[in-house]
Amino acid sequence: MADTPTQKPSELSMGSFPVLPRVESDPCSVANIGQVRSSHLFVSLQADFEKKVLTGYVEHLFDVLEDNVAIVTLDMRDLEVTAVLDQLSGSPLDFVVEKAPLGQSLQVYLAQPVSAGEGCSVRVHYSTSPQASGIQWLPPSQTDGGKHPYLFTQFQAIHARSMIPCQDTPAVKCGYVGSITVPQPLTALMSALAVSNKPNEADGTHTFTFEQRVPIPSYLIALVIGNLEKREIGPRSAVWSEPETVGKGAYEFAETEDYISTAESLLIPYEWGRYDILLLPGSFPYGGMENPCLTFVTPTLLAGDRSLSSVVAHEIAHSWCGNLVTNRSWEHFWLNEGFTVFVERKILGSMFGGEPMRHFHALIGWKHLKDSVDQFGADHEFTKLVPSLGGSDPDDAFSSVPYEKGFEFLFFLESLVGIKSFEEFLCSWIARNRGSTITTDEFRAYFESYFATTEKASELSKIDWDAWFHKPGMPPVDVRALFDKTIAQAGLDLTEKWSQHKGEGCTADDLKDWSTFQVVFFLDQLLLLEGDARPDVALLNKINSLYHLNDSTNSEIRFCWYMLGIQAGYEKVYDAAKAFLLEQGRMKFVRPLYRALHKNPATKEMAIATFKAEHTRYHNICSKMVATDLGISLA
Repeated sequence: MADTPTQKPSELSMGSFPVLPRVESDPCSVANIGQVRSSHLFVSLQADFEKKVLTGYVEHLFDVLEDNVAIVTLDMRDLEVTAVLDQLSGSPLDFVVEKAPLGQSLQVYLAQPVSAGEGCSVRVHYSTSPQASGIQWLPPSQTDGGKHPYLFTQFQAIHARSMIPCQDTPAVKCGYVGSITVPQPLTALMSALAVSNKPNEADGTHTFTFEQRVPIPSYLIALVIGNLEKREIGPRSAVWSEPETVGKGAYEFAETEDYISTAESLLIPYEWGRYDILLLPGSFPYGGMENPCLTFVTPTLLAGDRSLSSVVAHEIAHSWCGNLVTNRSWEHFWLNEGFTVFVERKILGSMFGGEPMRHFHALIGWKHLKDSVDQFGADHEFTKLVPSLGGSDPDDAFSSVPYEKGFEFLFFLESLVGIKSFEEFLCSWIARNRGSTITTDEFRAYFESYFATTEKASELSKIDWDAWFHKPGMPPVDVRALFDKTIAQAGLDLTEKWSQHKGEGCTADDLKDWSTFQVVFFLDQLLLLEGDARPDVALLNKINSLYHLNDSTNSEIRFCWYMLGIQAGYEKVYDAAKAFLLEQGRMKFVRPLYRALHKNPATKEMAIATFKAEHTRYHNICSKMVATDLGISLA
C-alpha cells in the first residue's frame, strides 16, 4: 500500500482563497453538503492491473456547518467499502451503503455529534470496480507501445465517485494529496504537483506522491498510469506521453507558453505552478480535459502542423474559467464552458489574426450549436443555457449548447458595452471569484452592478436575461450579423460555386493556402445545405478529384468529409469512416459518425455491428452515450 506523506491534510497550507458559499444540496449528489463540507482529502491507492482495481483509502477533513451533525453522507458508484474509521482516534465507525439515483450513498455514523465551526475527519477503506465509470484500463494492445498496460480517469461530470467516496459536486472545492503505488516501470501522474517518488524494490512497485494546494472540485481530480516519458516544452510546461508519441506531442504543442502568457495578459496571473500536457491513447473521449497542472488531450490533435492545437488554448483558458472560478452545479455549466470558449477565442485572436480570426472561429462554433439544437430538438430542456437537470445524469445533457450558446451570450454582452470595457469586467469577475463557485444569477447581478454606474448603463435594458437563460433552442439574438466574415468569405464563395454552379471554375488550387479550419468551414457550409442544394455523390466525386479529401489525415477534415459522404450515400467514405471510428474514441467525432451511419439505410447495420463488436475499446462514458444514440442495450 502507498505510504502516507509526512504532512497530514490538516497541516497543509492552502494559500489565500475565499470561504465557499454554503449550499444545501446538489441535484446530482446525495452528499449532505449543507451540514459538512470536505476541506481537504488525502487518497492512497495501489493499482492492480490484473484485477483492474484500485485499492486503498481516502481521508476526508470536514468543516462542520451546522450543529448536531451525526452522519456524513458521501457519493459513491460501484465501490466496495471494507471499513470506515474515525481518523483522529482510529476507532471503527458504523456505515451503510445504499443505492442512489446516480450511484450509491455511503452514510457514515460519527462517534458523536459535532457542531458548527468544529472539524471532523473520516478514513474510508475501499476498492474500485473493474467497471468503474470514470476509469479506463487499457491492455497493452490498446497503447502505442504495445508492451505495457495503461490507466486513465475521466471524472467530469460526476464520475469521481467511481474512484473515491466523496462529495461529488462542483459546489465543494478542496485541495488534495494523492499517493499512488504502481508496478514498475510504470509512472503515475495526477492533476497536482509532484512531491516525491519512491521505488519499492521489495515488491517491484513505485509510489508517487502529489499535492494540489489550490482548491478544486472532485471532477478535476485525475490519475494516469502508464509507460510515460516527459519532454519539456517551456518554462512551466512539458508534454507527457508514451515514448512512441512524446516527440510528436512536444512538436505539436510547442506554442503552449505563448497561449498561457497571452491568457495572463487578458486575465490575472496563472496560479497553478505547472501546465503540463498528457497525450493519451486514442480512446480518450474528449478533445481535452482541463485537469489542473496536467491537461489531458486526444491524439487526434496530432496533425503534424500544429493546426489543431487550439484545443490547448481552450484547456488553458479553463485554468481561470472553470478551474479557478467554478459553476456551483451542472445546471450552470455554461459559466465554465461559455467563458472558456470566449477566452479561448480571445487568445486565438490575439495570437493569430485579431478580431477576424476570433469571429471566424465563432462562425464555426455557430454550426456546432445548430447541430446540437437540431439533435435535441429546438424545444428540448437541454438546449437552454440554464437547463433543469432534476435527476438526470449531466452526461445526458452534454452538447455544444453551454459552450457555444454561452459564448454567443457573452459576445452579445460585449457588443453592448464594448471590447475594452468587457475585458476589464472579465478580469474583475475572475479576480473577485477566484477559488470560489458561482451561479447564473450571481453573474447577472455582478454584471448589472458593474455597469450600472458607467456610461454603458443604458445598454442593460437591451438584455432579455430570461430569454437567454431559460428559452430553449437557438439564442434569442442571432449574433452572426455582428461577426466579421473576412476570413470566412473565401469558404462562403467556394460553397456557392459548388452548390449553385456545380464546381464550375473550381481548381485544385482552391484550398492551397487555406488553414485547416478554413477547409472545415467550407465543408460545414456544404453540410448546412438543404434540399436540392445538398451535395450528391457525383458532386462529392468531383470535389474529391480536385481536393483529394479522401486522402486527408487531419482528424477535423476527415470527420467533416465523412459526415458529408455518409449523408450523400458516397460509398467511398464508408470503410474510411469505420476505420476512423476504430482509431479513436473522441465523442465529438464518434457520436455523430455513428448516428449518421445509423441513419443511412445502407450503413445502418454496419454501424450497429461495428459498435457491438468494438464498444469495449471506447471509454465507458463514450460507450454509454453511443449505445443511447443507437438504441442499443449493452447489459
